[in-house]
Amino acid sequence: MAQKTFTVTAETGIHARPATLLVQTASKFDSDVHLEYKEKKVNLKSIMGVMSLGVGKGAEITIITEGSDEDEALNSLKETLNKEGLAE
Repeated sequence: MAQKTFTVTAETGIHARPATLLVQTASKFDSDVHLEYKEKKVNLKSIMGVMSLGVGKGAEITIITEGSDEDEALNSLKETLNKEGLAE
């Protein structure tokens, strides 16, 4: 299992467009990928799950990966968050 905590920096938080990018990135991997926010944990491969969290600016989120390509999945999601200016 690999995990990393990020702080959301995007003014609008993780709304529809960035959530879609994260889901698309997570879906490329075989590992289980979860997003944790305020003690709720959802499948990061599910757009409805991610949107249901209502993650806003300044939020602390944790991405958890578990499986054969967990490190690669976590690094790819980290790159997506940074490249899109969503979190650091």
